[in-house]
Amino acid sequence: MSEPVDLLVIGLGYVGLPLAREAVQAGLSVRGFDVSPQVVGRLNAGVSPVDGVSDDDIARMRAAGFAASCDEDNFGAPRVVVVCVPTPLGASGRPDLSHVMEAAGMVARRLKRGMLVVLESTTFPGTTDDIIRPVLEESGLRAGDDFQLAFSPERIDPGNSDHGVRNTAKVVGGYTEDCTRRAMAFYARFVVKVVAAKGTREAEMAKILENTYRQVNIALVNEMAMLSHELGVDLWNAIDCAATKPFGFAAFQPGPGVGGHCIPIDPRYLSYQARELGRRSQLIDLAHEINDGMPRYVVERAAHLVARTGGELTGARVLVLGVTYKADIADQRESPAGDVVRHLRQQGADVTYHDPYVDTWAVDGLDVPAADDLDVALCAADLTIVLQWHAQYREHVDGSRTRALFDTRGRLTDLGVAVL
Repeated sequence: MSEPVDLLVIGLGYVGLPLAREAVQAGLSVRGFDVSPQVVGRLNAGVSPVDGVSDDDIARMRAAGFAASCDEDNFGAPRVVVVCVPTPLGASGRPDLSHVMEAAGMVARRLKRGMLVVLESTTFPGTTDDIIRPVLEESGLRAGDDFQLAFSPERIDPGNSDHGVRNTAKVVGGYTEDCTRRAMAFYARFVVKVVAAKGTREAEMAKILENTYRQVNIALVNEMAMLSHELGVDLWNAIDCAATKPFGFAAFQPGPGVGGHCIPIDPRYLSYQARELGRRSQLIDLAHEINDGMPRYVVERAAHLVARTGGELTGARVLVLGVTYKADIADQRESPAGDVVRHLRQQGADVTYHDPYVDTWAVDGLDVPAADDLDVALCAADLTIVLQWHAQYREHVDGSRTRALFDTRGRLTDLGVAVL
């Protein structure tokens, strides 16, 4: 007979593993499943595969009984199953739900009366009710009657030490009102505040809305950055000034593009649904266009900087600093650094990189040489481009060691260097 457990987490990445940790800390018995033998092997050896969950956290989880597996026969008999698998975009821009469907199929084969199934993977409205529910009901059990079904959008922010699973409000929308109540009661065991959505579609839309809001506002300041450069305006100072208004303004910063799984990807789910309805999500599509164009714009600005010294990008030694999508973490998902290097190479630049969190890096299958000694690399480069501002750079990157410096993160605005 399968051993009963409080929770099974399917997908032990940046979303599932922090969730499992909080549940374990709250005293729940937890198991994890992941299709990657490497991820499972590292976890069972006491090594964390993601930022934000330490090896010490894993040791404490294992001491409390947590174990990971890539064998679905080791599911046990969970009272709650939470699905936290990736939902990437396919080649045509259509959301790829293959991982979610595989997870739903595994759960359906082991679905029991009274079980609660929650999808946390970001997706478009209607996925839980119209796509996942029929798969689960192939078991012969019915959602809302025999088992409970809900959607709760993940709100993980890798590298954020102030807000995590426990103290970030959890939105929950169930297939029925009873499903919502059951899911809220589950999350309330380890999350400080749980908020009820009207249903699964509203909970799904809430996640898309959060990230579309960020995508559109980042596109706005990116466009303002390009205009401000032409107008001779210090946009970073203008943003600081505008942010002193206590209402009606939220500060966003420009950059070389957007990264991570959420902002570059999630709004496209809504664009896809709009096309399916015969409509166009004009503002969202324009935001994508602006943000996707920032790496090219960065390289255009870089070419102008090199030209000021009488040179050109062809043959120039260019050092890029920071290739992760966020500061002080190792996560490279959708980082715009790859596009920047791609454009630099197309211009004939000789590119090297430095990042204290990334040992090796390749773009389009071609290795980018790593700079071992940062200070030496800064002195040797014809141009240095700050793509991500890691804490280590505070002591090394100030313009004194560089021939030309382009700061795309606005950290050196007072030093007289070129800033996005």
